[in-house]
Amino acid sequence: MNNNGADSAKTDITEQLQAYRGEIDALDAQLVELLAARKKVTSAIGQVKRAHSMPIYVPEREAELIAKRRSQAEAAGVSGDLVEDVLRRMMRDSYYSQHANYAKVDASINNIVVIGGGGALGKVLVGLFQSSTYQVSVIEKEDWPNRKALLKDADAVIVAVPINQTTQIISELPPLPEHCVLADVTSVKLAPLDVMLKVHKGPVVGLHPMFGPDAPGMIKQVVVVCDGRRSDDYQWLIQQMLVWGAQIHQTLASTHDEAMAFIQVMRHFSTFVYGQHLQQENPNLSELIAFSSPIYRLELAMVGRLFAQAPTLYADIIFNNVDNIALLKRFHQRFGEAIEILESGDKASFIERFTEVENWFGDYAKQCLRDSKQMLLKADDGQLLRKAP
Repeated sequence: MNNNGADSAKTDITEQLQAYRGEIDALDAQLVELLAARKKVTSAIGQVKRAHSMPIYVPEREAELIAKRRSQAEAAGVSGDLVEDVLRRMMRDSYYSQHANYAKVDASINNIVVIGGGGALGKVLVGLFQSSTYQVSVIEKEDWPNRKALLKDADAVIVAVPINQTTQIISELPPLPEHCVLADVTSVKLAPLDVMLKVHKGPVVGLHPMFGPDAPGMIKQVVVVCDGRRSDDYQWLIQQMLVWGAQIHQTLASTHDEAMAFIQVMRHFSTFVYGQHLQQENPNLSELIAFSSPIYRLELAMVGRLFAQAPTLYADIIFNNVDNIALLKRFHQRFGEAIEILESGDKASFIERFTEVENWFGDYAKQCLRDSKQMLLKADDGQLLRKAP
């Protein structure tokens, strides 16, 4: 049989593909050039913002920009989701390229002292203050005997020590200058605020940065603010965090601590138990990952993430408040009730309970479905945890 015709057709196809690939390469090169040009403009914007103490992250501007480009894309027959994804990646890069030298909000504030500034979160705070040209001092365990001299001229003192040491450290503070802002950054607020108000007569504020030490900064990160005393005198600190890109959420210390029981304690404890169960059942981790869809790989990644960090951190959070035990016991009870439904084979009861929870979440469940789809696309693009180490 003569294969010349087939070989010729194959050659034609190869040449066509090579031609199209050449066009793609040229267009991709143009994209890189456009990204470089865009970065120059965003860097210039960053300089203007620094000069005028303006926030790096402006949610309204970002939302407006994305809406316009989505509309333009869809009119041109291009996926709005694709364009939004590209834009968000570009903007994230530009935010962090702008943050090397943040604006300093208050020129009269100079001496910032971070107690525990050598720790994971402390280092993040020290770096942010230094990026805004504040003079920053760090106090660690070995410096504590000299704390009176080290704190006598402080404009702000940030307590960033482990949760189980926070109230003790605060109680041992020497008298601070009356204008000095005293703040803590631990994950509970009632107890530290109470002690800070007792030891210091000046401005006091409780802060809870809702991010881990692996975050590159405060851009788009939530920081909870609980007022203690003289809020006008610490507004420069709040404004400084806004300049760093933080999203400020103000609330009562009691409201914060009640929420943390669900946001941190329940979540971390449940993840701990799930991880312990996996370890004791000892399935083949590589196979679990290989068989998992993106959503299950993402869930498994969140479990693994917990156990890649310091156990003392999570032990302190979970053991800090004995009131949380009652909440966890109720969770345990409801888990047992769900098992009983399963054992009885009562699918109708399961569906009824499911519907009750669905109604409680309301429209937020649909929003979660939309948001999670975008997250899963990114997870799949990155081949998240395809193989175990």
